Amino acid sequence: MITMDDIIREGRPTLRNVAEEVTFPLSDEEKKLGQDMMEFLENSQDPQKAEELQLRGGVGLAAPQVNVGKRIAAVLVPSLDSESEEPDFKEVLYNPKILSHSVQGACLGEGEGCLSVDRDVPGYVVRQARITLRYYNAEGQKKQVRLKNYPAVVVQHELDHLNGVLFYDHINEDNPFTLDEGVLVIE
Repeated sequence: MITMDDIIREGRPTLRNVAEEVTFPLSDEEKKLGQDMMEFLENSQDPQKAEELQLRGGVGLAAPQVNVGKRIAAVLVPSLDSESEEPDFKEVLYNPKILSHSVQGACLGEGEGCLSVDRDVPGYVVRQARITLRYYNAEGQKKQVRLKNYPAVVVQHELDHLNGVLFYDHINEDNPFTLDEGVLVIE
C-alpha cells in the first residue's frame, strides 16, 4: 500500500527526469504499481481512510512521484454531480500521450497543488481546456478518450510528471494571476 511516506517531494531528481515508456506485456510489478497508485487515490478520497492513513487528498498520481521513472499514472476524478457515484474519469494510464488539444486554455480558479509539493504555490496554471488522450490499459489495449475542463487539467498535470515538469513551472513568475483573454477559469 502506498502512503504519504512513499511519495517523494520536490528536489528529488526522479521528479525532474523524463520517465521511460513501459513495454507490453507489463511486468507484474508494473501492474501492481498501477493498482497501488489507484488504491492510494481511492483511499485519499475516502475521508475516513484518509484520516486513518494520514493521506492528503489526490486526484492523480504518477509513477515518478513514488520514485519510479516509468510512464504510468493513475487518475481518479470524482463526479462533480453529487448524485452520481461514478467518477468523471478513473483509469490507470500506461504510456499516455496527448494526440490533440484545444486552442482554448483553462486553469483552476484556486490554482493547483501536488502531493510532491508541500507548500502553497499561488498562481494560475494554464493548460488546454480539451484534450484527446491515447493510453494503454494494464492488458495492453489501446484506448482513446476526449476530456475537457477539470479531468483534462488533471491528466495534463500527471503527464507533466512523466516529462519532469512540476505545475509551478507553468506559473508566470512576474504576474502569477494574469490570464490571457479567453482562458476558462474552472471553479
